[in-house]
Amino acid sequence: MTGPVVRVDTTSPVPPYEQIRAQLAPLILTGQLTEGERLPTVRQLAADLGLAPGTVARAYRELEAAELIHTRRGAGTRVAALPSEPKHLDPDRLATLARDFTTAARALGADTEAILAAVHRALDEGVSSPSGTPRSVDQQL
Repeated sequence: MTGPVVRVDTTSPVPPYEQIRAQLAPLILTGQLTEGERLPTVRQLAADLGLAPGTVARAYRELEAAELIHTRRGAGTRVAALPSEPKHLDPDRLATLARDFTTAARALGADTEAILAAVHRALDEGVSSPSGTPRSVDQQL
């Protein structure tokens, strides 16, 4: 499968499971990972990132709790269907999305100025793609 890359910055104070969760959640919510798309197995992603399987399992559990993915024996872990109707603004959800984005951006090596610039570009142009630095472990989904 070719697709977005998950990066884990082993020097970051952000726990690896949170880095994984914070990168996958926005990819799912923005449709970059589509409904039914299969994610790597816990063991495969852990091996590819050089992490313990429990670390990846925790990230997947949190994504399941947020109803962004679902796991079925024999079918693997897949992206769940998103609600068809937009919900009313939930300040807590917005704060979570902002935290997810900033966590993922920091894992890519972005500082506050670069993060704010990316947000402004996204709001102005509909594009958000902060570039990262190679001080991380990558796994293409």
